[in-house]
Parts: sequence; structure tokens; C-alpha cells
Amino acid sequence: MRSQRVRYDVVIIGTGMGGGTLAAGLCDTGLRVLLVERGDFLPVEAENWQVDAVFGARRYRTRETWLDGEGRPFVPNLHPWVGGNTKVYGAALVRLRREDLVPVEHVEGISPGWPITYQDLEPYYYLAEQLYGVHGCTGDDPTEPPRSCPYPYPPVPHEPLVAELAEGLRQVGLHPSALPLGVDFGPQGRCVTCQTCDGFPCQIHAKADADIRAVRPALRYPTVQLLTRTVARRLLTDTTGRRIRAVEVETGGQVSEIVAEQFVVACGAVHSAALLLRSANDKHPQGLANRSGVVGRNLMTHHNTLLMAIDRGRPNPTTFQKTLAVFDFYWRTPDFPYPAGSMQLIGKRSPETITLSFPGIAAEDARELAAHSVDWWLLSEDLPHPDNRVTVSRGGQIRLDWRPTNWAAHAALLRTARAVLEACGYREFLVQPIEIDGVAHFCGTVRFGDDPATSALDPTCQAWEIENLCVVDASVFPSSGAVNPALTVAALALRAADRLRRQFGIRAPVRDTIARLAGAVGGD
Repeated sequence: MRSQRVRYDVVIIGTGMGGGTLAAGLCDTGLRVLLVERGDFLPVEAENWQVDAVFGARRYRTRETWLDGEGRPFVPNLHPWVGGNTKVYGAALVRLRREDLVPVEHVEGISPGWPITYQDLEPYYYLAEQLYGVHGCTGDDPTEPPRSCPYPYPPVPHEPLVAELAEGLRQVGLHPSALPLGVDFGPQGRCVTCQTCDGFPCQIHAKADADIRAVRPALRYPTVQLLTRTVARRLLTDTTGRRIRAVEVETGGQVSEIVAEQFVVACGAVHSAALLLRSANDKHPQGLANRSGVVGRNLMTHHNTLLMAIDRGRPNPTTFQKTLAVFDFYWRTPDFPYPAGSMQLIGKRSPETITLSFPGIAAEDARELAAHSVDWWLLSEDLPHPDNRVTVSRGGQIRLDWRPTNWAAHAALLRTARAVLEACGYREFLVQPIEIDGVAHFCGTVRFGDDPATSALDPTCQAWEIENLCVVDASVFPSSGAVNPALTVAALALRAADRLRRQFGIRAPVRDTIARLAGAVGGD
């Protein structure tokens, strides 16, 4: 085994929303930063926008296999590229509600509080919105948390049928709002509001993913480097067990060690927990940062359902459908006095995606349904439970033992969503619950907190028991909320960037860096 000759100041393992954003937050500091990524840059090719390639052949999905709680293999919904899953996400960049960060009673238990307040995170939410060019509008959503600044850009306009639907929802007493989106939209922007955004790689780099908006701008600085096609095997501590001295990596079959002052794990909630567990040694027999025993535990997903609402008398010619959200049921529904969740429009379903989701539907019927459907994504909170966990076998096999919690809340959301859409004239519905192999929002496996007995990390995302290790991804979440986690991950990464800048004696705050980067990469 060989060691790298270069000694880095910061090694970041993972280039998704956490790792990529953190690199952007450190890029102009002069610190020697190395990003380690198991994948490569996603190619720009015709298949980026082809349904059969993206969803049929799963061209860009991992080839890795995990086991579920019954020992059955499945291929997870992960995309191992520079930028991680943000390469194919729908770019909905929504803040957690202020109350999500305090304990909340749900029908099946308590959603625990966070070790920081919403006000601690709010300035970094805005910086993340700047970096990712978020388009949105304040004032329509009754559950919206307070903001120190307006959205950087105005909302992406609704197409006519979506605007008509929004008005119909208002007529039944709801408060539909613009869905905050990270797209390079506007007179000078690259976004063409096409039908191949949500779930597809962006062929023209108009989607605000971590690769385009964070990693590539960071790499323009000479002190930031990227190592692709490189798997982090384990973290190696010094003889005291108090510091990481190197990360052991494998590139093209060759194993080596990379030495640094500071290590950041940002591999996503499952892989981050697995890396810490694989790194067990005689000083840390349960895995790194795991004296509390929580690493790998409290795995959360979101409860997601695809709901297609169909009115055969009302054609839907919409191309870019994902512009509308309803948060009225976030904390309760008319007949359910507990938090239920959120509704968001998703990318317009095509006949091909319908037949892939519902194999029993004939092609001709799928064309009819696609022409008349409005397509929703329902999202509810999954509560943490210590028995829902990630484990790794001696041979490296990842297993997810997970049972859903709080499912009654999601059932209430689905019931209420159907009722309000029926009131708007939709009488037919297709319903597809998302199974474990479709989950993209894993979180909670390396939680941060106030007490080292019940958490792996302190409130700054620094490991309690290892001086130079922090974790920056959705694994740190104590609770999952009922919105897409990407913006919160980015905000936490920028907060961690500020802490690391202070640690290395850099006086300039991260906000100056983000203002400079945001101005360089686009907007209107």
C-alpha cells in the first residue's frame, strides 16, 4: 500500500449536495482541498433525455446491490456520479419548516428536535439558495418559515393548466404556492423548461445540481482537486484513536492512503454510516464516531406516493409541470389532527413512464392517461427508530433493516389529496407507493445532537470523539421533515464551511465566497 505524497488540509469524501457544497464554501481559502468521488462526470449524451435509457435501462443508476431486512437483494436508487443524486433530482429546493427543528408530536410518535434552531440555519439557507439559483415566491404558503431575504429569483411561471389548477385549489380553500426550484431559468438562462428535467440528467447543464453549481466552480481554484473513480474503503486513526491520519482508497484496483488535517464524510446517509462502521479498529470497536452506538441506526426515508389525477374531459398539454406545491396539510388535515405532509407536482408523466410504473396498462391506454393526467408527489415524514438501521457484513455487504413508521400520516395525506383533487374535477386516480428501491431521501444514520451519549456528532457536525472528522449530508438529520432534504443538506454544508474556515484561521466568512460564486454561475 502506498501513501499520497501530497498532504491535504481537507479531504471531502463525496461530491453530492453535502460534499460539493462544502467544497464550494472552501474553494477560495487557499486550503488544499481534495474531493474523493467513487463515480465520474456524468456524460452529456442523447440518452440523458431518453425515457427508455434513464428509467427503463436505468443507465445512470448504481450497479451496487444492497439487502433489505429480509435478506433480499435490491439495487438502490443511487447515482454514483460527480454531484451524486442531484444529477437526476427534480431540483425542488425547499426549506424545512421552523417547527421541524423542535420536537413535534405525530400520530405514531415524536419527531425529535435538532441541536440547532431554525434561526441558526436560516442565513445558510439563503446562501444555499443563492448558490443554487433558487426561484420562488414568498407569501402564498401558510407554513413557510421566516426569511431574512427574498428568494434570489422569481418563481418559474405556471403553464396554463397548472395555473388553472392552482386557482381551483384556492377555490376549495387551499393555499397553493410556487415550488422553489433550482434551475437556470430566465432571459439569460439555459433552462428550456423541457419535459426531461425531473428524474433525468440535464443535457444542457441548466439544472442546479451539485456538480454544475458547486464542484465545477470550486475546481477553478488551483488548491481544489478532484479524484474520481475512487472508493473510500475505510478511515484510519492514529495510535491514540483521537484523530484520523488517512483515508484508505481504491482507484482502479490500486489501494493507497491519503493524508490530511481534516476529513469530511459526505457519502449520503447509507454510505456514510457504512464507511464509519467499516472503519472499526481496536480503539473504536463499534466503528468510528460510534461510542453512543447510534451510527447506522435511526435510518429514515420519506413516505412517497406518486398520485396521478385524471380528468378525461380536460387535456393537459403542460410540458414543464413541476411548478406548484401545497403545504396546507403539513401539520394537519381537516380530519386528521397530526402532521400529514406535502404535495408537489412532479415532471409530466409520459406514456412510456406510465407503462414502466404500471406494467398492466396497455400503450394506447397510457397515451390517453398521459394526455389527461396531473401528476403529484406526496411526501410524509418517516420517524426515527433505532431498529431501522444500516449494517455492513465482514465482506462489505450493506443491509437495510427498515420498517416504515408514521404510515398512518401518509394514508391521511393520500386520502385528503384525493378529496381535494376530486373537488377540482378529477375523478380517476392512479396510485403508486414508492418502495425501498425507489427511495432517494435516506437520512438519519449519523445524527448530530447535544449529548454524546445519544448522538455521533456535536451541533457543528463534528464527531464527538474524533478531533478531525465531521459529517455533512442527510445522515446527520435527527428527523426527516416532509420536504425534500437537499436544500437543508446544502445549508448545513455551508454552516460547516464557516466553522472550518474559522478552524483554519480564515477570517473571511463563507457568505463572501457564495456571493462571488453565485454571481459567476448564472441566474437571470
